[in-house]
Amino acid sequence: MDLSIVVPIYNEAENLLVLHEGVTATLSRSVFSYELILVDDGSTDGSFPLLKKVAESDQRVKVIRLRRNFGQTAAMVAGFDAASGRIVVPMDGDLQNDPADIPHLLEKIDEGYDVVSGWRKDRVDTYLNRTLPSMLANLFISGMTGVKLHDYGCTLKAYRREVLDGINLYGEMHRFVPALASQVGAKVTEIPVRHHKRLHGKSKYGISRTMRVILDLMTVKFLLSYSTKPIQLFGKLGVYTLFASFLSGGATLYMKVFEHTSINRNPLFILTAFLLFMGVQFIVLGLLGELNARTYYEAQGKPIYVVKEKINLG
Repeated sequence: MDLSIVVPIYNEAENLLVLHEGVTATLSRSVFSYELILVDDGSTDGSFPLLKKVAESDQRVKVIRLRRNFGQTAAMVAGFDAASGRIVVPMDGDLQNDPADIPHLLEKIDEGYDVVSGWRKDRVDTYLNRTLPSMLANLFISGMTGVKLHDYGCTLKAYRREVLDGINLYGEMHRFVPALASQVGAKVTEIPVRHHKRLHGKSKYGISRTMRVILDLMTVKFLLSYSTKPIQLFGKLGVYTLFASFLSGGATLYMKVFEHTSINRNPLFILTAFLLFMGVQFIVLGLLGELNARTYYEAQGKPIYVVKEKINLG
């Protein structure tokens, strides 16, 4: 199988037939063999009967029905796990992504890229509550992860199968796959894609997702920088905090000796004790993190590196 299209579906009954027609019209003209994997993420609007009907009429359509609404990331992972294509393309089921852009993503994959991310350059969403927050978030994410993309939030992307095999997703982390893939040496790029106005159904995105995305970004940053060396993060914080406690303690002694300020009436003494305690806590936390990291990798026999290619080796 050349290509697997993965589409999470949540209450998109009015869009399903048009989505199927669009994907079929685009890919029937291509030389790729493909499958369309539609994941029903606990829809309550009658989406599943339609999905079943589409699957019965087209053997290239595969349907996965989740027991309840688990969220977009979980639905996407269910589709990834079922995919058999050497290239996997996720996209939204609300018709805002255009199936006609899929061949352009595949052209970039053929150029040697491992991940091709869509960029909704001419986005049609409202500016203040959707487009502007997204622009700011993308700048922040690019700065934190070091992978410069204009549009992390665009679902339409293309991945080589082997890239996804080494990535575990939780929470809202599907948007960070390009950054996680870069950690194992994947070659990442992006291209402009079309973005259409939603005609049917209700958007599932909103400003309420911002906090969840920020928390997941903190996780991704830690995984990218310190997952195999947590002592480098917590140890540094501990050393800086201990140094600050020594400065505060020195100032306390100076004020006692030269200015005759009572130690028990000096707030710097309390600050010294607090910083000393925090410094020790950070260092101990880093050591515990090192033990957990070793347990994680050694218990699973999981290497701390990823091999791209072998020559003349078994």
